[in-house]
Order: sequence, then C-alpha cells, then structure tokens
Amino acid sequence: MTKAVIFDCDGVLIDSEIIAVEVEMALLAAHGLHYEASEFKTRFMGMSDVAFYAALAADSRERLSRDLPADFRARVDAGKHALNEEKLAAVAGIERAVEVLALPRAVASSSERVHLDYKLRRTGLWDRFAPHIYSADHVARAKPAPDLFLHAAAQLCIAPGDCLVIEDSVNGVAAGLAAGMRVWGFLGGGHTDEATGERLRRAGAARIVANWDEAAGLFEAL
Repeated sequence: MTKAVIFDCDGVLIDSEIIAVEVEMALLAAHGLHYEASEFKTRFMGMSDVAFYAALAADSRERLSRDLPADFRARVDAGKHALNEEKLAAVAGIERAVEVLALPRAVASSSERVHLDYKLRRTGLWDRFAPHIYSADHVARAKPAPDLFLHAAAQLCIAPGDCLVIEDSVNGVAAGLAAGMRVWGFLGGGHTDEATGERLRRAGAARIVANWDEAAGLFEAL
C-alpha cells in the first residue's frame, strides 16, 4: 500500500536535466571526451556531483591520459547557471499533479543542497514540498545507493515498502529498488528520448508514466 510519494527533482519536477546534459557534454567534448547522448544519460544521470566528477576524471585519465582542467567544474556550474537563469522551468503539469496527491510527499535529489534549493525556489515548487526536501548532502552515499530514499522515508515516518518513488534515471530507479520501494519511471522531462522508457523499464521501474497529466490520474487512485 502506498502511503507516501518521494520525487526526484532534476528532470522530474524541474526541466533541468536537458540544460545540464547540454552544458556538460559540450564542455567535455571541448576537452576531448565524447559520449553518445544515450550512454551519457544512462551512466551519469542521477549521480551525485561528487561521483559524477570522479567518474569523468577517471575517464579523462583513461581515455586521454590527462586530467580534467582544474576549473572544469566551475565552468560547468557557470554554464548551467547561465542557462538556468534563462530557461529553467517546472516540468509541465507538476503543480496539478501535486495538488491531487493526498499523501505525504518528499523530494530526494542527488543535487547538492545549494543547487536544489535554488531550482525549487526559482520554479515556485519549494513550498509544495517543504520541509521534506533532501539532497545528496544529507547522506554519505548518493544514488544509486538507497541511502537518500531511506533517509526521506525515515523523515516522513513511513516504512520504505510503503513509499512510491518517481524517477527519470537508471541510477535513481536502482536506488529506489535498493531501498525496497516501488518505482515509477517518468518520461515528462525535456531530456528524455525514445529509448528512455525501455532503459527505465529494464532497470526495474514498475510502471512508465508519460507525463504529469497521466500521473495525476494515477495519484487520484492511490
């Protein structure tokens, strides 16, 4: 029985993944690291920043025999911030979906707290989830480890098995399942492609939800 819903943020509540992928892949290509978009999304989306940059650094040394530039992360952050100021928006339909959801809810995001707070406040979603807003800073191990979802469930005082997770990444689906929760894969973000649903299904998502209008109808039946 579902007693609470835990939402990922980037690409689920806020259409920020399409911005992040654009900036990150462009700067990596300029450095000489090239990835197929589907590979990049499957491997890296949902990771904490610490794990993400550690993986990129390892790739740079392995593939190019050189380190990432010392200011690489600062350049990525600056590029994302500039586009966020221009384009950042909530994923269409999330406000109505949250309104019809009668159950307790939380956000559990691999973003660092300062970035998570900025995005939720800028898009007007902060008050819809506060105080149950949790970031990678709250736990020792971020997704795909289960720690963040387990932390959110504990703060909600809901057993993990009674929680539903909404995720858009393979790493996020893996984290939700490792926490013993049911997971729905979400396709409403601008970064999704025709293969996203199948990737999430193979990762173990129990249901694939196309957008927040569909989710709102499902929430009414929970």
